[in-house]
This record gives sequence, C-alpha cells and structure tokens, in this order.
Amino acid sequence: MASFVKFYSFVEALAEKVHNLGSDTLKVALTNTAPTASTDTQLSNITQISNGNGYTTGGTAATTSSSAQTSGTYKLVLADVTFTASGSMGPFRYVVLYNDTATNDELIGYYDYGSSITLASGETFTVDFDGSAGVLTLA
Repeated sequence: MASFVKFYSFVEALAEKVHNLGSDTLKVALTNTAPTASTDTQLSNITQISNGNGYTTGGTAATTSSSAQTSGTYKLVLADVTFTASGSMGPFRYVVLYNDTATNDELIGYYDYGSSITLASGETFTVDFDGSAGVLTLA
C-alpha cells in the first residue's frame, strides 16, 4: 500500500486557519509527475493527467467519514474514492489530496504508488483510504 506524504506547507496552512478538515471539500487529483513535498503548496503546482476518459481536471471529491478527536488526538477519515476509465486513463503514479474550498486549492498530502498506472476502458482504480488509522492524525 502507498504511504501518505504530507506537503510541508500543510502544517503552516493548518495553523493559519486555511483548512477546516471537518467541513471543507477535499479532492483527489492524479498526476504522473512527482510532487515536491517541500515546495509545492497549491494544486496549480501539480501537473495533472489529461482531462477525459474518466478523469476530470481538478479530480474527484472525497467524502469525509469522520473528523474528530479522542483523548487529544485528531483523526481524519475519508471514504474511498474510485476512478473508472471510459477510455485509456493515465498514466499516473501519484494521488494528491488537496483542499478545494481553500482559496488557492492548498495541498495536503500525496500517495506514491511506486510505478505508473494506466487504466483501460472499464477498469477502475480505488484510492483506499485507511478507514481505521485515517488519512492523517494530529496529536
């Protein structure tokens, strides 16, 4: 399974009230170009895959399943997101999570799947967010 890498700017943006992870619209975008965690700050820094064949520029919204704290530890849980190809879709290697509600579409983090993936028409790709551990925790 791919592991989550947070963008450095996410920490500052969170502290400066850019994100409300419990109510903002979070989206998943696809790219085949490696993001740079230390310098990329907003969606416009990401080269997305081409629009069409099951992918819409800007990605797909992720549904928040849970956004809560227990004993001082906050956990964000998102429902899985599935992309279905209606023609050749990709290639992509990175799945980028960002805040579509924030003014500049601020980046949160990304997953590296290790190699490029291309979907044939009718195939699906599911971003399997960890329902138990959550996408991220803050303690």
